[in-house]
Amino acid sequence: MSTLLTALATAGPLTAGWAAHTWWMRVRLHRARRDPLTGLWTRDGFTRRASKLLSDPRSVVVLADVDRFKQINDRHGHAAGDALLKATADRLAHYVGRSGVAGRLGGDEFAAVVIDDHGTAADLLAVFHGVLARPADGLDPAVHTTVSLGWVRAADHPGEDLSGLLRRADEAMYAAKRGRAGVRRAGLGRLFASVTGRRSGRRGARADAPKMGVAA
Repeated sequence: MSTLLTALATAGPLTAGWAAHTWWMRVRLHRARRDPLTGLWTRDGFTRRASKLLSDPRSVVVLADVDRFKQINDRHGHAAGDALLKATADRLAHYVGRSGVAGRLGGDEFAAVVIDDHGTAADLLAVFHGVLARPADGLDPAVHTTVSLGWVRAADHPGEDLSGLLRRADEAMYAAKRGRAGVRRAGLGRLFASVTGRRSGRRGARADAPKMGVAA
């Protein structure tokens, strides 16, 4: 009996220590999948959650890009650029809500999967694009930019995975940049997207494009 008690007494701390270590590793992994600036999911965390949402036929994949971001950093400093990214992320997270997921894919590019309960994604995204035009609190009024959006319904492309849907949304987004429309749905966007258009889009919107401040 004494041998059994000794074994249990020895195993207890080891078990507790392993449980604490496992918990801490999970916390670190969770944090690693969160972008430190915006609090949104990083690419890996976003991909895991977004892929699960695509089983819902109401899901809509959205891609957003802050135009002329490099120029803003160069002219107004990285603090202003970070504030714009944070403001964009906050608005995107609020728009997506608890039923969807939003992530920062890197740099000034964001993605989301939204559950469109009422089939009004086009109207909602147009409103959201307008929300992004509101001035950001605490920023110099001279710091303005546009945000281009592209989107696609998962139900329109059955069997296509997240990577394929993001590619379609990406083409629509750069068609929106090229046409300066601000919002473009995949399908229509594919008719106008081209290598030339995507390259010009990645250099930023034209100087005469409507200017919008990103809301906080």
